[in-house]
Amino acid sequence: MDEEGAGIYVRESAHLDRYVQIGVVGGRVISVAFPESLPENAAHEHPLLDRIVVYLNGREDSFEDVETGLTVSTDHRSVLESTRKIPYGQSVDVEQLARTSGLDADDHETVRNALRANPVPLVVPDHRVRDTPSGAPTAVERRLRAIEGL
Repeated sequence: MDEEGAGIYVRESAHLDRYVQIGVVGGRVISVAFPESLPENAAHEHPLLDRIVVYLNGREDSFEDVETGLTVSTDHRSVLESTRKIPYGQSVDVEQLARTSGLDADDHETVRNALRANPVPLVVPDHRVRDTPSGAPTAVERRLRAIEGL
């Protein structure tokens, strides 16, 4: 990690049968991915990866305090910010999330598009939203839901 806190960090997860990769710039998380193979030139030590491993082992963590650096449209940002507020172990449907995001309750397309393009799944817990795509692969989304009893 350089003095700006920038880098790509990765750790293997037996719980997910793949790796967890985070991208960090200036101390802000800008990406979370779940590659199946080990990315080259990635560091393995980062405090957020430590927290993610503990979470995957079953300890409750909302990740709400993790600073993100999102570059998304205003509507998508509203959806992602509302998604961050869904408590651990609880879920909402698309209509509820649209309302809490300041959208029309029937604006399901904007909600689904925002969650599908979520650059930081897990940190923005789109797996807590029912019947909509996630920024994470389907198998990872299912595992995260199972960890939280959803």
